[in-house]
Amino acid sequence: MAAGTYAYATGKMKFELFVALRYLRAKRKQTMVSVISAISVLGITAGVMALVIALALSTGFKEDVQSKIIGATSQIDLLRIDSTPLVDYEPLLQKLSRVPHVTGIAPAVFVQVFVTSPRSSRNQGAMLKGIDPAREREISDFFSDIVEGDPHALDRTAIPAAEGEGSLPDNIMIGKQMARSMGVRIGDTLQIYSPRGSLTPFGMGASISVKSCRIAAIFESGLWDFDSTWAYVNIASARRLFSMPANSTSVLQFKTDDIEDVERISDQIREAAGAGFITTTFIESNKALFSALKLEKLVLFLTISLIVFVASLNIVTTLIMMVLDKQRDIAILTAMGATPKIILHVFMLQGMIIGLIGTVIGAGLGIGASWILDTYKLIKLQAEIYSIPYIPFHVKFWDVVVISLTSILISFLATLYPARSASRVDPVEVLRYE
Repeated sequence: MAAGTYAYATGKMKFELFVALRYLRAKRKQTMVSVISAISVLGITAGVMALVIALALSTGFKEDVQSKIIGATSQIDLLRIDSTPLVDYEPLLQKLSRVPHVTGIAPAVFVQVFVTSPRSSRNQGAMLKGIDPAREREISDFFSDIVEGDPHALDRTAIPAAEGEGSLPDNIMIGKQMARSMGVRIGDTLQIYSPRGSLTPFGMGASISVKSCRIAAIFESGLWDFDSTWAYVNIASARRLFSMPANSTSVLQFKTDDIEDVERISDQIREAAGAGFITTTFIESNKALFSALKLEKLVLFLTISLIVFVASLNIVTTLIMMVLDKQRDIAILTAMGATPKIILHVFMLQGMIIGLIGTVIGAGLGIGASWILDTYKLIKLQAEIYSIPYIPFHVKFWDVVVISLTSILISFLATLYPARSASRVDPVEVLRYE
């Protein structure tokens, strides 16, 4: 009984599909219907292709910027609420290394400075970062971005000279855009100016700390903001420049093995550190950027989905014309025993076939176009405005799945009215006038 029912259902489905495909084939008197069907397929194809490319652009831009930010900085930063230095931080560092998902910790000193070049008489503001090179390699890919000079230049720091003697300048690494704007190159000397406050009998006094540094390497992270305003020195040099205690740091940086759950890991680190500490993530530090990218992706999806919706209206037109043209055939099928449900399925399958063909072709073309645009970097950008030099296109499997399902769903909804109209055709009234 069950086998017979299955065979009947399968045979009925094959019959419905056979009739639907037959109706879609072109005949002389159905040329207009066939042309509209082709236009429907092209419309669905164009909409799906545009949507795949648009989401690939949005995803690629976000992932590229995110990877560059993580490569140049840490995922999580821990610092004191009052911004005072962390002195003798090694015990705290060892304690926090046991927090789940933490794979690397490195100390760092951040200070806003003013940089001048005696060679070119040019100057600009910069963010100076003092790092421990061995530990910095555990939390970022910064050293892989060095394009000129010695990648190990910061492993060495100048030894302070005795009073009255000259001292050799410390090594510094600067971004490619900074080197270009200041007109300097490897081996040139930079003057680092840092404001310093001190308490005097007359109140807070201000002084300027000055240090000479030799350009030992130039890096290119791919982010214009970093390459134009950031500079790196050994953490010992930064402590001397900013008069910090010998074994101190202003920030502890963390790397995790679960970037998608970085907010929760950040909370765990803050709880483990105890009172008086705060944490920030790379998402919080770049909140405006990531929020804008998320909103942009949603708007793109909704906006370009309208293309698929408009294209689906052609499916409605095609099926309505098909119902009007095939009323005699519908009446004959009904007289031969076809139920209204079978007629309904025939015309629904017609619309679904149009939507499915357009979706598959559009998804394939979208994926192919995205691959070409990303591989050959065909669309260039102004790095000083957009932070990256070209538009990346990254196709996500689940994005394609969502786009395809949305397209097929819209195509299905477009078949409901014409298919219901076909299933309600009265064979007696149609054959009476034949």
